[in-house]
Amino acid sequence: MTDTPPQLDTSTPHSARVWNYWLGGKDNYAVDREVGDSVLAVFPAIAENARACRAFLVRVVSYLAGEAGMRQFLDIGTGLPTANNTHQVAQRVAPTSKIVYVDNDPLVLVHARALLSSGPEGVTDYIDADLRDTETIRLEAGRTLDFDQPIALMLMGILGHIEDDDEAVAIVKRLVDLLPPGSYLAFYDGTDTSEKIVEGAKVSSEGGHTYHLRSPERIARFFEGLELVDPGVVSVSDWRPDVEAPHQDSYGGIGRKP
Repeated sequence: MTDTPPQLDTSTPHSARVWNYWLGGKDNYAVDREVGDSVLAVFPAIAENARACRAFLVRVVSYLAGEAGMRQFLDIGTGLPTANNTHQVAQRVAPTSKIVYVDNDPLVLVHARALLSSGPEGVTDYIDADLRDTETIRLEAGRTLDFDQPIALMLMGILGHIEDDDEAVAIVKRLVDLLPPGSYLAFYDGTDTSEKIVEGAKVSSEGGHTYHLRSPERIARFFEGLELVDPGVVSVSDWRPDVEAPHQDSYGGIGRKP
């Protein structure tokens, strides 16, 4: 990686910063808050949805590091650091866990350098790369992760930025093909299961922050060829909940590569 300071674009909204705003963070700009407020006006539950998705991540990583015995995590489209990041959850369960974060937003990388520090027994690293650039991801992540051993691939709320289903499925397939048997795909994204979230996505796109919703059936396509972990592809609030929570329009699950 280069040490050249990244250039921040504050003229257009960015997913990581809009999400940070919905989660109550301070790492965002006026353009991000403007889009965030527009979506909140038509889909007030988006903030609750964001928190539910973060809680889903915590339960998923806890399962992977615990019951599934995973010690390597590749988190692509990580977004801005907040509470209970992947490495924090994984290393609480298994201190020797190795985590590589991937993102292409300069602000995310600035914060990664400062905040994504590993526990003393494990490793945390970050890569500046695009989701589509599987070759770079494999090369750079291979400096930290052993691709001959199982890896948990995390794609949390990122594929909604890819409009075409076939392209999105192909990207996931290329990434999963990099991983050895016994690896896992953990995934969630927004669905078109309510009128309010559909309106929210429309308003978001009009504000320059495009996000493509899919049906739960289309979400399930990303797990083809994998062994789904119970309870399968469901609302994030229904995936092994530790507390009762309202139903959410984001759906996800975990699949194991046989």
